[in-house]
Amino acid sequence: MNASSQSLHAPADASARNAHSRGNRIGNWWEHHRWSAGSSLRRLAARPFGSLLTIAVMGLALALPLAFYLLLGNVQQLGHALGRSQTISVFLQPDQTAPQAQLLARQLGDRPEVATVTVKTPQQGLDELAHMQGFSGALDALDDNPLPYVLQLQPRAGVSAQALERLVADVRTLRSVDLVQDSGSWRQRLDALLGVGNRVVLVLASLLALAALLVVGNTVRVDIASRSEEIGVLLLVGAGGAFVRRPYLYAGIWYGLFSGILAALLAVAIELALAAPVAQLSQAYDGKLQIGGLPPWLLLAVPLVAAALGWLGARLVSAWQLRKAA
Repeated sequence: MNASSQSLHAPADASARNAHSRGNRIGNWWEHHRWSAGSSLRRLAARPFGSLLTIAVMGLALALPLAFYLLLGNVQQLGHALGRSQTISVFLQPDQTAPQAQLLARQLGDRPEVATVTVKTPQQGLDELAHMQGFSGALDALDDNPLPYVLQLQPRAGVSAQALERLVADVRTLRSVDLVQDSGSWRQRLDALLGVGNRVVLVLASLLALAALLVVGNTVRVDIASRSEEIGVLLLVGAGGAFVRRPYLYAGIWYGLFSGILAALLAVAIELALAAPVAQLSQAYDGKLQIGGLPPWLLLAVPLVAAALGWLGARLVSAWQLRKAA
């Protein structure tokens, strides 16, 4: 009975020992992560000038794409405020009457490219001129209203530039139409410039992210080189590569995280510095110019992305340095 009882309890004891061993390994792994994070942060604090210089360089590099992104977005808003609306103004011949203008408006409204058509009467046009500075005295001298009917065409959302060009060309051929005012070419130029600007921001962000990665990599490389003897001893006593490089990975994370926070703060500072002149510019356009800032999700994402870049730079350089040391 005793031998049988011992044989039954042996697997249970072995299972308990294995579970205890796994628990110890996980606890040791977690404890070393905590120690590595704290130790790397203390090493950064031990050399404040060098650490702040590295963080400042990386922060400025990451802040530049944010500044260009902010500028590009506000240029787009400025384009809307300066008349980037796709409304097409159709000036009819002076001899056209109200029924003829309404009939043409219905015909143009049936086209698939057109969403709405608004008829502006000559009296409405005269009233608008009367509210403009310098026109009130000249309008008093007129015996009759010389202004024609104007149809304002609003294209449907998503209509291509080629379809709008065909629409404008067809309207210009109508006998009752005197003039078609369309800012299509100006819109196309602005869209092309914004497209180039978006690509420039993307390329610039990629290059500066690579620069930040190289800065972290070089800093970690210098740190590893200064502790080459200590690392050699650890490798001789059987320490694994992951164990040795873990503090340097956390150093890269700290560099990236702090530089990302600095970049976000610099972007917010740029927004605050531009707030007063932007408010004056908006007042000059009767409040139609709405200048936006960077979205909060982007400001929150920058430190996380920078921390990932710091980890990647430290990971690549530490692996290469440790391979040389081995």
